[in-house]
Amino acid sequence: MSLSLYEPGTTPLHRLRPGAKLGALFVVGVVVFLVSDLRILAAAVATAAVLLLSARVRPKVLARRLSGVAVMLAVLFAATGLLQGWDTALTALLRLVTLILTAFAVTLTTRPAALLELFEWLISPLARLGVANPERISLSVSLVLRFVPELSRRYHEIREAQAARGLHANPVALLVPLIVRTLKSADDVADAIDARCYPPPRRSPGGRA
Repeated sequence: MSLSLYEPGTTPLHRLRPGAKLGALFVVGVVVFLVSDLRILAAAVATAAVLLLSARVRPKVLARRLSGVAVMLAVLFAATGLLQGWDTALTALLRLVTLILTAFAVTLTTRPAALLELFEWLISPLARLGVANPERISLSVSLVLRFVPELSRRYHEIREAQAARGLHANPVALLVPLIVRTLKSADDVADAIDARCYPPPRRSPGGRA
């Protein structure tokens, strides 16, 4: 199982520059939250779905990526409908589905290294002002990108092991070993980062660390 969100391909979406894709994602995120017409939002969902399908990701991979998100959206829709009304819940659902499908289209077709390089470039002006460290922020983002699919992989491993022993799904029995394994993995990664002295100390213009 791949531990990256990226799926290799040669589609036009794969070849599009990461900056253009992230810019489009930003615009979509702003626009959908300025629009409340359900017809326009439904059209936005359809457009985002077509965009995602144009990436030609294997249906099995796509179903695995979206299954967990679908459960969370269903719970959110039900809770919002009961608390704030079903019109509000449907509006929020269409907005989130549009944004999530577009975000999946970007992450599935963009290499993590390209995203990190772009992100580091975007925050480089803050580094020159001395208010941010691009290497540290980039490292944090890369760890998030690395651990999201890792958590999914560990969840499925634990669930399959429990199912093989005839155990039914139990939230506590799933979460405890998942948290323990994740914390152990986080310690290992932290030790590896410390051992490599990463990120390296930033040098002044005169070459002094």
